[in-house]
Amino acid sequence: MDQVRERSSGLVIAVSKGRILQEALPLLAGVGIVPNGDPDESRKLIFETTEGQTKIVAIRAVDVPTFVEYGAADIGIAGKDVLLEYEGDGFYEPIDLKISACRLMLAGRGRVRNDSRRLRIATKYPKVTRHYFARKGVQVEVVKLYGSMELAPLVGLADYIVDLVDTGNTLKANGLVAMEHIVDITSRLIVNKASMKIKHAQITDLIDRFSAIIG
Repeated sequence: MDQVRERSSGLVIAVSKGRILQEALPLLAGVGIVPNGDPDESRKLIFETTEGQTKIVAIRAVDVPTFVEYGAADIGIAGKDVLLEYEGDGFYEPIDLKISACRLMLAGRGRVRNDSRRLRIATKYPKVTRHYFARKGVQVEVVKLYGSMELAPLVGLADYIVDLVDTGNTLKANGLVAMEHIVDITSRLIVNKASMKIKHAQITDLIDRFSAIIG
């Protein structure tokens, strides 16, 4: 849906809570957008900023593309992993912000299964996982989990997991190893399609400012 609700000339920017928000704040400050208050120490979800009527909303990562597609936010900052799983198409993805970098990996105990049983993969990224194995011509059963992914191979729930890997320390601590690289992940700027038309000059100026500091 491209409908954008009535608002002032300011922008609403939705940002994923956690690591992405922490790494996005210096970027936002670099383009002149600083929240009035510390999002890490506040229970508030909406923050006024130093740039006119522009607001920042801090929300769950998986909700950022929904807020942007449906016009609750003009702009979003979200990880590529979330965008790859999202089913809608109501936004543009103009730039890679090059923050919160990690890798989406296939991981397990390091042993390759050689029997004929269909592989079972535990992940919170079922869409990406199915596409990855379909390209390899391998049929898999996908078990969707929302956390504690590393437990799945240890208790026999799954043969392997597909999950984000940064340092690999969590895998190592649980006796697992990264086995296959699926895709590199960074955080992206996304823009509601209707907002891009209605607030074109304002949004393209912001994109240019981000591009200038990212290099």
